[in-house]
Amino acid sequence: MPSKSSLFSQRVWEIATAIPEGRVMTYSGLARAASGGPLAARSITNILSKAPNQSAIPYHRIVYADGRVWLSTAYEKKRRALYRREGIRINARGYIENFEEVEYYPQ
Repeated sequence: MPSKSSLFSQRVWEIATAIPEGRVMTYSGLARAASGGPLAARSITNILSKAPNQSAIPYHRIVYADGRVWLSTAYEKKRRALYRREGIRINARGYIENFEEVEYYPQ
């Protein structure tokens, strides 16, 4: 029988890969949707890094609770282009301008 943590990980991977184009989900929203506890959001990055199919994870669609996106120097241009293509507006400070419109939570 799989452990509770591995079931949680599988659920995180399933939900993350299903985030629709043009929408974003917060780390905490992803943790809640996967039935994690209040501190589970802290483990999301680690869980995603161990996903069996890394190329299926739309990392740019997982954002901080305040609408901030992760923009490292190495990937900033690529990520900004992805957001622009999907209709997600990012300001100069790295925050989603239309956060309320694009935030996603699975039914």
